[in-house]
Amino acid sequence: MEYKIDISSLDKIDEAAAQFVGKMGDKKVFVFYGKMGAGKTTFIKAICEKLGVKDVINSPTFAIINEYQDGKGAPIYHFDFYRINKEEEAYDFGYEDYFYSGNVCFIEWPEMISDLIPEDAVEVHIDEVDNSARQVTIKG
Repeated sequence: MEYKIDISSLDKIDEAAAQFVGKMGDKKVFVFYGKMGAGKTTFIKAICEKLGVKDVINSPTFAIINEYQDGKGAPIYHFDFYRINKEEEAYDFGYEDYFYSGNVCFIEWPEMISDLIPEDAVEVHIDEVDNSARQVTIKG
């Protein structure tokens, strides 16, 4: 399955996040592709808010993983693998325990650990249309 969500401006991101959440179904692992500054973290933040997260949501660039609680108290894991130099580093923090936990995982920069991504992960591509507009393509 493939579908697209257009975000015409930043003030429309909540609508886009609600559309995304409505299509998540029972999928748990979502991998986000996009250039630096495309809005991956911003979109994940909006999605987490729609899922009921009350914590501060920010990029886990230096921590590699942030854990949040959704509105029902279930964990949501947010990864940023931009600073990973080799896949083996993901083993150091037990990535399998997270990816196969049955909890929602949002993964930025999955291309850095491509061989470790679960086969059933949903691909989310964020492309810049112009300075403020984005097109989100979801595959899986």
